[in-house]
Amino acid sequence: MLSKERNERLTRVGKGTPLGELLRRYWYPIAFAHELDDWPVKKVRLLGEDLVLYRDGSGNLGLLHELCPHRRASLVYGPVEEVGIRCGYHGWLFDHTGRCLEQPAEPKEATFKERVTTTAYRVEELGGMLWAYLGPEPAPLLPRYDVFVMDGLRDVGHCVLPVNFMQIMENAVDPTHVEWLHGRYFRFLQERTGAKAGRTFQGRHVKIAFDVFEHGIIKRRLLEGQTEEDDDWKVGHPLVFPYMMRVGGGGAHQMQIRVPIDDETTWFVLYTCHDPGGVELPPHGDRLVTYEIPWLDERGNHIVDYIEGQDIMAWVTQGRIADRTKEHLGKGDAGIAVLRRLVFENIAKVERGEDPLGVIRDPAKNVRIDLPCERNKFGAGDDFIVEWIEGGFARYSPQKDDILALYRRAQEARKVGVGA
Repeated sequence: MLSKERNERLTRVGKGTPLGELLRRYWYPIAFAHELDDWPVKKVRLLGEDLVLYRDGSGNLGLLHELCPHRRASLVYGPVEEVGIRCGYHGWLFDHTGRCLEQPAEPKEATFKERVTTTAYRVEELGGMLWAYLGPEPAPLLPRYDVFVMDGLRDVGHCVLPVNFMQIMENAVDPTHVEWLHGRYFRFLQERTGAKAGRTFQGRHVKIAFDVFEHGIIKRRLLEGQTEEDDDWKVGHPLVFPYMMRVGGGGAHQMQIRVPIDDETTWFVLYTCHDPGGVELPPHGDRLVTYEIPWLDERGNHIVDYIEGQDIMAWVTQGRIADRTKEHLGKGDAGIAVLRRLVFENIAKVERGEDPLGVIRDPAKNVRIDLPCERNKFGAGDDFIVEWIEGGFARYSPQKDDILALYRRAQEARKVGVGA
């Protein structure tokens, strides 16, 4: 268990808090790029700060404090112009650097506008998403992790959850929950409702391990019937510090992204790139296929007959911020202890003026960052991917049938190749 003070240090993300200052050393997705094609302005909230995101007529991306420094009206409702965004209340115009360019009601010869600025943050586009950096300069590079830059059929489910992001991250270093929450519980549902998924998630864990590396923590598991040469142990998959997890198998490459909106709210994004290999990928444009994942039914109960819905139930029912003063951790919770220690160590690094874990400044190391990840997940082969799609969030995807058809073509192509 943690003391109340340590729990606060582990979970509070606001500006000036120990964790908040650590988190501000990283880039975060805040919107899908196509959202600004549909409408050039979007209200966003990140790390407890209310902001306005926009693309002006010159193509500049801007991210400013939401409230105009004049009379504190929201810039979200202002018009976007060729250079900058104008407050709808009195017409003050700001560019993407936060400079005030015009104050229509002031005398033309006045220099007042030159003494007024607003908070502005960096924004970049990668993988069809817009990313923000809220930390000090010089800014680190936006990491080009493999999932965001590789070829493939892209599919992105997402939802906003009323929970602190750290509860979700602790799940990322909790391997044994798979055999119970996604295995035994699925079997319970199957016995009573006919739910189809869960077969490949029922393997018993023999041992687990966690290795800190340059991008976070590698999580490894050995299941009953496996050897240490199997992918789940030999390769594993990483928690990408401090707020993502790289998973996948069978040709599906996924980054689970847990964006801290504020202390009690997280934007949960499941960004998947499908490429089973051996077959031509279907044509697709630059616009991501995105959709919201439902996690409550019409009665307000958790939807628990799919993998991520079960996870969401476990995270959210702990409360908006889990009371870790009342928990009882055992040896099976070793990964959680590793993660917490890593968080506190990197808070201390930032307090000493050092870069924390995973910050990238060398362009040569950022062309494409290939992260270790199992290919043959749970030793299930082709069965894994079908069950993962039909029993996971992708069942809500508008392109679910296209995704399944892609894998079936790849499986058939492999069968033909074997018999040739």
